[in-house]
Formats: sequence, C-alpha cells, structure tokens
Amino acid sequence: MKVLIACEESQRVCIAFRERGHEAYSCDILECSGGHLEWHIQGDVLPIINGHCEFETADGQKHRIDGKWDLLIAHPPCTYLTVTGNRWFNVEKYGDKAIQRAKDREEAVSFFMEFANANCEHIAIENPVGVMSSYYRKPNQIIQPWMFGDAAEKKTCLWLKGLPNLTETKVTVPPERVKFDSGKSMPKWYADAWHLSKEERSRVRSKTFPGIAKAMAEQWG
Repeated sequence: MKVLIACEESQRVCIAFRERGHEAYSCDILECSGGHLEWHIQGDVLPIINGHCEFETADGQKHRIDGKWDLLIAHPPCTYLTVTGNRWFNVEKYGDKAIQRAKDREEAVSFFMEFANANCEHIAIENPVGVMSSYYRKPNQIIQPWMFGDAAEKKTCLWLKGLPNLTETKVTVPPERVKFDSGKSMPKWYADAWHLSKEERSRVRSKTFPGIAKAMAEQWG
C-alpha cells in the first residue's frame, strides 16, 4: 500500500506501516524526529494529499505516486480545535486576542476539512475531542492509549472513511493521574510535559502512542 501520514514528525505511524512492508511516508513542516529522513517529506502536505504527485523526501531523493494514495492518515493541529481552549474565545475578556483566535479556528477547520474531502478511498483523521464534532460530524470512534497496551490517557477521536473502527488490542491498568489543589486532575504523562518549552511540550503531547500506531498498521494495512 501507498500510505501518507500527514502532520506527523514523530514517524511513529509511518514506521509501523513500513515495518509491515508498506510504502509509507510521513509529512510535516517540521523535521522528523523518528530518524528516517528517507521516509519523511518536510513541507506543505496539501499539494500531495490527492496523489498523482511528485515529491522529495528529507534525504534528497525524489519520488512519484501514480494514482491516488491507498490510505491517508492525518493528524491536523488541534490547538484551535480542541474544546479545552474554548475559554480563550471570550471577546469581552480577551478582546483582539479572542478575535484572532476565532480566525485561527476558522483556518484550522478549513485545514481539517482538506483531509476529509481528499480524493482518497481510505481516510483516517485523528484529533482530540473538539469542535469538529459540530463543524463536521461526530467521530466514528473515540479511543484511548490504554486500550492498545500503553498505560496512558489521551482521549482521541477518529473520523474514518472506508475503514473499520480500530479494535482494542491490549487493555492495560488504569493510567496514573496527577491531582492538583484546585481539585482538577490530568494524566501524569501530560502533566510531566509542563517543564518543557511550549514548542517541545506541544510536540510531545501530539505524538501517537506506539500501541495505537501498531494497531493502525495491523488493522488498516
């Protein structure tokens, strides 16, 4: 299969498909951290999502895809789509910043829909719980890393086209949560990222957990 994993710098999903013999490529505006320049396309993904394209991987090699991609998996940025950031859209409280954030959300929604409307028979779009359930449609399923062997909590929505829902592979023990004086709590792995820079924190939190990546390759490949 020819597989494109959009908005993925970690290459976790890409590597999982490669391990099963598929011609998979990750694509992101960031350099890859997965160590495989030969499988990474650094740049804008939109010109290539419909296939029938030529591109260059990060190792300088040129490639060509004749026809459509067999599978498109997308991880569009969630900063302006997740419901956890809704408080920042209060114009009375945050003024111009809230107005700009609303514009950023419109752009994020449009970017998400580019993948939903791509010319591909098999599409999976991943994002946290957010506004796309209203702007687009409800996800086909909501999964957690602990359903696939990783003792972590990260509620993840999947919008699918031409693909079956992922089946749990190994349910693990309930993940550890950190409780705060305010009474709120969050997953430990998520809280541990607070000591990182904003950019690195975002990168760590956006990575696909290994168990989910493996399940995607095994069940959709």
